[in-house]
Amino acid sequence: MPFGAEVSADGVRFALWAPGASRVELELGGAVDAMERRADGFHVLSVPGAAAGQRYAFSIDGRRVPDPASRYNPDGPEGPAEIVDPRAFVWDDEGWTGRPWHGTVLYELHVGTFTPEGTFAAAAERLPYLAKLGVSAVELMPVADGPGARSWGYDGVLPYAVRPAYGRPDDLKAFVQAAHREGLMVFLDVVYNHFGPAGNYLGLYAPQFFTSRHETPWGDAINFDGADARPVREFFVHNALFWLEEYRFDGLRLDAVHAIVDDSDPDFLTELARAVEREIAGRSVHLVLENAANEARRLQRRGDGTPSTYVAAWNDDFHDAVHVLVTGETTGYYEDFDRPAERLLRCLVEGFAYQGEPSRHAGARSRGEPSSHLPPDAFVEFLQNHDQIGNRPFGERLSMLAPPDRMRAAETLLLLLPSPILLFMGEEFHAPSPFPYFCDFDGDLAEAVREGRRSEFAQFFDRVEELARLPDPNDVRTFESARIDWTFAADGDHADAAARYARLLAIRREVLLPRLPAGRGRGRLLGERAVTVAWPLADGSTLTLVANLDDRPLSIGAAPRGELLAATEPLGIPLDEAPPWFAAWLIERTASPDPFGDGDDHTKEQRR
Repeated sequence: MPFGAEVSADGVRFALWAPGASRVELELGGAVDAMERRADGFHVLSVPGAAAGQRYAFSIDGRRVPDPASRYNPDGPEGPAEIVDPRAFVWDDEGWTGRPWHGTVLYELHVGTFTPEGTFAAAAERLPYLAKLGVSAVELMPVADGPGARSWGYDGVLPYAVRPAYGRPDDLKAFVQAAHREGLMVFLDVVYNHFGPAGNYLGLYAPQFFTSRHETPWGDAINFDGADARPVREFFVHNALFWLEEYRFDGLRLDAVHAIVDDSDPDFLTELARAVEREIAGRSVHLVLENAANEARRLQRRGDGTPSTYVAAWNDDFHDAVHVLVTGETTGYYEDFDRPAERLLRCLVEGFAYQGEPSRHAGARSRGEPSSHLPPDAFVEFLQNHDQIGNRPFGERLSMLAPPDRMRAAETLLLLLPSPILLFMGEEFHAPSPFPYFCDFDGDLAEAVREGRRSEFAQFFDRVEELARLPDPNDVRTFESARIDWTFAADGDHADAAARYARLLAIRREVLLPRLPAGRGRGRLLGERAVTVAWPLADGSTLTLVANLDDRPLSIGAAPRGELLAATEPLGIPLDEAPPWFAAWLIERTASPDPFGDGDDHTKEQRR
């Protein structure tokens, strides 16, 4: 790695890209030594005898700054870094080669609130529970170091360093190793679109790291495409490789790539994906995007079905359509889902609901690209995630907003989809804890965040007194309210929900997974709020969904073929009527060229 502190048998080599600094010094063990400036803007110094465990910092023209590529800052980003030898951890998972992507069940968690202790070590103790539940991959919200002890993780400023509140680097490696022992993949959420608002000193000594040519919600954009962009791009490409190689993560989820502004060709995202494919050999690694722009071109497949760059994207369109159906909410971005069953059907059959159509919420601007040629495993479907819960004023989970019958229908629909799916921590037992936005800032910045939240949600409140109830993101009680209380998992309705998730995920693992991947589905509307879709599976069988997300029963007409795998309530076969808030899955062991039995191509009908 060209950045940071590199440990060797002889000592440590330190390197900092600081093209805007006239003098850079290394502070180590009480000594201050000048670093050699190279023509490319790097300042380097090799120190014989330096070793892991020592602390160091850089001094820029007399001002101390942290190493932006530090592997660990025990006292947070404002303190000195600790030299870490990445070879010191002894791995015992040499036989682990990963898992295939299709059929993945992701379980997103926030390390600080997943357990009472809020550490990597405590989270590792719950991995056997997740494996037994039927999860196949754990996805960690960002763990990169940033200001304060409490954070969602998207305010990180040291993208190579783990947050000290969660543990040391070896604690995270031990977590990954423990997951592999349970047969679980581990994904990490990484943020390459911005740095947090406090503790980032890159602009002081490397102003070329940012550019005013592009604007983002956080101010000047990271310079991925201008003059001197090469070291910037390498900083993040090496970061991706760092997590995949040193920590043996099985995949990365790249946050909000629609906010990365880059006019180069190939662009940064393409370069990163190619570097990962080139450098990581001998095991399966998967790159997933969050991309509100619905850029289907980033999910293209080669002739053999493997992804040319990114394996999948989070499908917010699926979430939004189901959310509108089960809650009736139509404010904010939900206004784009005024025909939710139609939008849902398009997601199930073609991937994205918006494939270039104008978005009312985006001021009639077009959103998305055609995605109907992509397979189901190019889309990660979910009912909840940290954003969809935490960006609500009070952080309510879906189970707090929708009645039980609607939740059962939505969950039955989700859990047997032939695409990768994602659960948010505690979702499986309808955890009663909210997940509000929280952070740990001081002074003016804390007040600015507080006021920003009030302004954002003012439209949702009729009276000032109601707005005053909005949780303060900087109050430790807001953070504590988000902690999972695991005692509920074995109690009453919560236990029933957990049993339902486990039962459906067992069917997914035992019946569906061996038959994946699935081909593109064909579907039709059964009514204003009901759909049916059939997918061809790899073994020649056909998987069929019937879902009635309405308060009224519905006559299905031509009954779908196959044996019943699961349903919200037991019904006879053939299935000719769907009760209110009903979802059922059927499988036909032989191929069905006309799954609906009426000779029509309903896929064409849906495209029209």
